[in-house]
Amino acid sequence: MSIIISDVSYHYFNQHTLFETVSFSVSKGEKVSLIGNNGVGKSTLLKLLAEELTPSSGNIRTESKPYYVPQQINIKEQTIAEALGVSEKLNALNAIFGGASEQAYYDILNDDWEVENKCHSALKLWGLQDMALDSSISLLSGGEKTKVLLAGLALHKPDIVLLDEPTNHLDFSAHKKIYEYITSTKAAVVVVSHDVSLLNLLDTTYELSSKGIKLYGGNYDFYREQKAIEDRALEQQIDAEQTALRVARKKAQEVQERQDRRASQGERSKQKGGVARIIMNTRGNLAENSSAKLKVKHSGIIDDTQQRLSALRERQKNSAELKVNFENAKLHDGKVLITTKDLNFGYAKDKLLWQSPIDVEIRSGERIHILGNNGSGKTTFIKLLLGELSPTQGEVTKSSFSYVYLDQEYEQVNQARTLLELAERYNEHNLADHEIKLRLNRALFPQSTWDKSCQTLSGGERMRLYLCCLMISNHIPDIFILDEPTNNLDLSSLSILTNTIKNYRGTVLIISHDEYFINEVSITKALEL
Repeated sequence: MSIIISDVSYHYFNQHTLFETVSFSVSKGEKVSLIGNNGVGKSTLLKLLAEELTPSSGNIRTESKPYYVPQQINIKEQTIAEALGVSEKLNALNAIFGGASEQAYYDILNDDWEVENKCHSALKLWGLQDMALDSSISLLSGGEKTKVLLAGLALHKPDIVLLDEPTNHLDFSAHKKIYEYITSTKAAVVVVSHDVSLLNLLDTTYELSSKGIKLYGGNYDFYREQKAIEDRALEQQIDAEQTALRVARKKAQEVQERQDRRASQGERSKQKGGVARIIMNTRGNLAENSSAKLKVKHSGIIDDTQQRLSALRERQKNSAELKVNFENAKLHDGKVLITTKDLNFGYAKDKLLWQSPIDVEIRSGERIHILGNNGSGKTTFIKLLLGELSPTQGEVTKSSFSYVYLDQEYEQVNQARTLLELAERYNEHNLADHEIKLRLNRALFPQSTWDKSCQTLSGGERMRLYLCCLMISNHIPDIFILDEPTNNLDLSSLSILTNTIKNYRGTVLIISHDEYFINEVSITKALEL
């Protein structure tokens, strides 16, 4: 086994338990995904495997030191060579070439005379061929930092690889390189990701939750099939317990009715005087005792059934998915909404973004995928369409329409307000207070979360809250504009957003490198920048 995790638990400093007694193993060459809702501890578990954190209890054993690519790369002072873990070798190489003869330099270099060339080749593979090895990594974008660490895979050829959301902020070509690496590598790989295309390349799926970890012996599509089977079985269990509860209540009622009839008959017999009083009293006491025992028995059956039913319904609620259905946009299909002519833009006037000016016509009902490599100006193009930027060249003509803009951070929700305050701010049609709270509950925000600050929410929670606010405002936009909306979502939140956009009947403009999401939302036209 490359990795063995035995009864691992992790507690925060305030003793809040993230997960307990997690056990699983990863064989040599096995490719494993680790999935679960935001906040269950997937990234924390990867940090434990990478030895960046220490378990509160339990043991982790790895055959060799894992190579770890984190989701948030907070390297500030390091050079690219230091981030790649080759700075000592490069310093030794330069010292030797400069005339140094100390044995220590040769020991550090370990005959790796091509280390500098290998670094440049590895960086070139990820489109970073112009990067100087002594430049600061803090100058790079988030996507470029990830690419630097991914370049280290070719340099170090590790036996164990840990990847935390590796496709976030990367363009299609970089996605493909990661997929190729996963497919071809002989290393043991553990991946945390919401990228369904990537998850389907992995042999095994582990689902992490507050109750522990569960193995599903297949890729993500297999996992979804098994979850659907489990959900159907859960519904059948709930139906069976509901039936059992009805039967138990009926029997309890029948027992009570029989006791009432016997009591009534006994009272009539007493009045007739046909049986000695002492015998009647004895019979009455026996009947009461028997009835009391039956009542206790049936009451216990009802209580036990109700408890099982409550537990099953809680499981069903936890696995339930928010359903968001917007009405159809009111614009008729085919109306020209936006036209660009000879459009180009440059932050410096002598350096335009696009080699060829953009001439495009956007009509209502179209679902347009705006694609291009990182830095090709996709977000800038959207800002030009909306009038947030003025063209350096050409023009943009717009008709009247309403729109909703969803960016990857869901900044509309990133406010110093509580959940309830933000929901009330969107109450443009004076819904009753209980109606707002009902919608929050339906969006999976129970009363215990209403005083929580919006700024503390995860990406998936922000997305759910914003869609809930749109439902409260009853605002059906003519255009949905989505700029990398899936980057910070967990898989359940991705499913909610996918189904929302899939079922929406209006105009959609999407910037995304998520192949699964694009395929699901029925794109009608692609525009490559």
